[in-house]
Amino acid sequence: MTACAIEGGSAGAAATAEPEPERGTEPDPEPGPGPETRPVAEPGPRPGAEPVATDRPEPRTGAEPRPGPGPGLSAPVRTGPGPIPATAPEEDPAPRSRVAAPPPPAGITLTADGAYAARLTAAPGPPGERSWYPERWTLDGPEPYAVPLPLDQPEEPDSEVAPLADGRVLIRRRVADRQMFSLLYPTGPGTGELLLGTVEHPEMTLLPPSPDGRCVYALAAGERGSSLWLVAGGPRGPEEVARVAGHCSGGTWLDREGRMLALDRREPGGGPVKAVAVDLGRWGEVTPLLQIAPESDDRLLLADADSGLLLIRSDAPGHDRLGWGVLGSCLPVRFPECLRLPEAVATPFAVQPGQMLMPESCAVALRIDGARGSWVGVWRPTGRRLHQFAAPLGWLSGAGCWSREGVLRLPYANAATSCGVAMLEAPEDVEPSCVTGRTEDGDDGTEPSAALAAPVVCKPVPLGQAPLHGAVRPD
Repeated sequence: MTACAIEGGSAGAAATAEPEPERGTEPDPEPGPGPETRPVAEPGPRPGAEPVATDRPEPRTGAEPRPGPGPGLSAPVRTGPGPIPATAPEEDPAPRSRVAAPPPPAGITLTADGAYAARLTAAPGPPGERSWYPERWTLDGPEPYAVPLPLDQPEEPDSEVAPLADGRVLIRRRVADRQMFSLLYPTGPGTGELLLGTVEHPEMTLLPPSPDGRCVYALAAGERGSSLWLVAGGPRGPEEVARVAGHCSGGTWLDREGRMLALDRREPGGGPVKAVAVDLGRWGEVTPLLQIAPESDDRLLLADADSGLLLIRSDAPGHDRLGWGVLGSCLPVRFPECLRLPEAVATPFAVQPGQMLMPESCAVALRIDGARGSWVGVWRPTGRRLHQFAAPLGWLSGAGCWSREGVLRLPYANAATSCGVAMLEAPEDVEPSCVTGRTEDGDDGTEPSAALAAPVVCKPVPLGQAPLHGAVRPD
């Protein structure tokens, strides 16, 4: 796949809703001008990289209207059993203090189809004395419910769990310098356990459950080499299925069969991080996937197998930006202005499925982290607008899934509801006027769309040939 990077691929201000404060996080954006600070010049592209083309509109002269806060929740919100999600206060959710990259999402993992989820939770008790145990959530019934899966001995808080499509839950436990894997399942009033085996490695991380619903893989990362293990779904217990040179992280599935896996890799000798594709059907064959500029860090955050939409984080424009591209096409990688929040970090966590060959129409859910907590964003590439919503109270941040009809399901747990799902319908995007670049009412605070600005010559920037052209899309 060859493409070019476009900075400011779409422009627009967000329709904002103040989130309920939870806990502070630390994203690392550039500070904007304020009463006691000078404007900071935007850094240029990475040294040695080809110029990154931009289709950002020319600045307008005269006073620029300041985007005002949105009207709150601009789309209907339905909830499962439990309290209604937190309503949006009137202030702009963008925090006023400098923050840095968000912490890892709350510990809950969903199956690829969103039918089951699993997390490690703690029984009530004083801090330091709480007993941890796995819990399975059933989300595809008339109403969600949780099944506790405790054993005779409490779990360590650094254990990991992942649900399977048959309702069982995989658990990874660290015992000394070994990793132990078991399957847990409810058996009447108790919990059954099937020991799968152990791996002699001090550190391993579970990857997202395979789209086939049967397999779970774990990554053992080292500085000079990383190994990929099939820990559930194999015929003989945990087995090594691939070795990749360099230090690997991430983990994104590129197809619905659970064969093509994308990892973010740093070469053994150091250098930038580049996403690579690992073909598990060809004994772990590794091929390049992303290379926007020679010295840029290009990570794949999320992929949709139906449409081919890719969500990418790269510093090719000179600093970390969230962008999007299309797998197996020659369309450019774009870095929308509306996803560049001045003092918060947006991380995609779910893409609307079922949009066959229509990546621009996919609704994308994002976790937005700022100094005042975490809230939810909804964006479509074709809409060029980021809609922001307050999260339900107790949202397991960074977790959720879309239905094919465009309904976002957000799992939450709080003092009143131990297992709940809030449902948010994706808002409609208002098309800007093709003459003025504004919506017809002119008062929504959006800036002119980059797509409607004067054409700009785009110089292609090498993007590693995608090894999956036509492989991840159904015939």
